[in-house]
Amino acid sequence: MAIAAPPPLKLSRYLDPQQQPRLQTEFNPIKRVPFLSSRNPLLCVCKLHRYNFKCCLPSSSSNNSVTPAQYYSFLDESFRGSRVLTNEELEKLKALESFVYLQELESGSLWVRVMRIEEMDMTVGLLALSFAESMFMSLQYEALLKFFVKQYLIERRASMPHAVTLVGFYREEVGKRGEELAGTVEVCFDKRGANASPPTPTPPRNSPYICNMTVTKELRRRGIGWHLLKASEELISQMTSSKEIYLHCRMIDEAPFNMYIKAGYNVIQTDSIFILLTLQRRKHLMCKKLPVSNSFPEPDMSESGEEPSS
Repeated sequence: MAIAAPPPLKLSRYLDPQQQPRLQTEFNPIKRVPFLSSRNPLLCVCKLHRYNFKCCLPSSSSNNSVTPAQYYSFLDESFRGSRVLTNEELEKLKALESFVYLQELESGSLWVRVMRIEEMDMTVGLLALSFAESMFMSLQYEALLKFFVKQYLIERRASMPHAVTLVGFYREEVGKRGEELAGTVEVCFDKRGANASPPTPTPPRNSPYICNMTVTKELRRRGIGWHLLKASEELISQMTSSKEIYLHCRMIDEAPFNMYIKAGYNVIQTDSIFILLTLQRRKHLMCKKLPVSNSFPEPDMSESGEEPSS
């Protein structure tokens, strides 16, 4: 279920059933990860308040010097040698590493932060299942889909701090469910982080863009999609001076559309009917101008956009 649909990841050219071998069809459940981690000490001291969030970022007035060595625990080996980072990029990486969005829901707690390299495989599994669901693909292509989704995530990770993949973890307040991956969303901050082949109608390349928002099927209709959107906006407000945020929504996705409208997004352009000739769904390009003080109304679970795309 991709809430910001369709995402910029395009897989159709890889999925010709006459050219691909038969693949393993068994789906492996997403692995659970610890909700509280020693790598995230902020989680041990932040106090949750019902229906209030806390967004943690380093102060811009900090005089501490920034060196690449500070981020080697955050970045994987392939990223470190991919390019030389400017001081501004290093400062932004510091902000991304420190970003934590916490929210207490009625049924449990949600924690959103930047995806770590060791969490990539579980994120790939969630996205692959979501794309297969929204594209009505047979599960025989699941392994192939995972392969290309992982290549995409590796490529997007290399574009940090100009774009980032966020992941949300959920912990039930009562019950036997432990901490688990609840959803993911991709955020692009500027033209250097923009996707090379954005969907139509094309958003401005230098403006923040939200896409690939997905919620674990078993955890839908709890407001998680709403708070993934809210966490994305909070991070955008800290990472860029641009106040216009763009996203896409398929015309057939009524629940996500209602959620975006309630969150303050407006339709600025819609695909031509001729897009159907390319076997794509028609989409709205939506935009929101962030206010100086960004505030959201409380989520309506009936319009939270957490139903599977059809």
